[in-house]
Amino acid sequence: KQWYQRRVPITAGESTDIGAEDESGEGAHATALTQLESSAYTIHESLRLVVDYQNHHRLKERIGREIAEYLCERVQNWSVGQTVLIVIVAFGQVYMLRKLFDKPVARGGKVGI
Repeated sequence: KQWYQRRVPITAGESTDIGAEDESGEGAHATALTQLESSAYTIHESLRLVVDYQNHHRLKERIGREIAEYLCERVQNWSVGQTVLIVIVAFGQVYMLRKLFDKPVARGGKVGI
């Protein structure tokens, strides 16, 4: 036997073969590889789940940003409209006040008829 196939006592009356083949024909190397593969698969599935969560949150963030930008554009357009309306009303009020306090100009006819 090779040095890695020696019997190593575990407790009194028990021993195990390190590196020896079991009933299925796989040795300790195959068992370790299976454990390594299962660990790698578990890590892979965990990372895939993380990627799915990240994609979900990116999608939600993008949708929220699009809604916010659309709302910002509408608020800006409404504000520009309100500003134009205020300026028009201000000029209209100035015109009406000037017209109210202007002296009537004689037009060559008789006044008071």
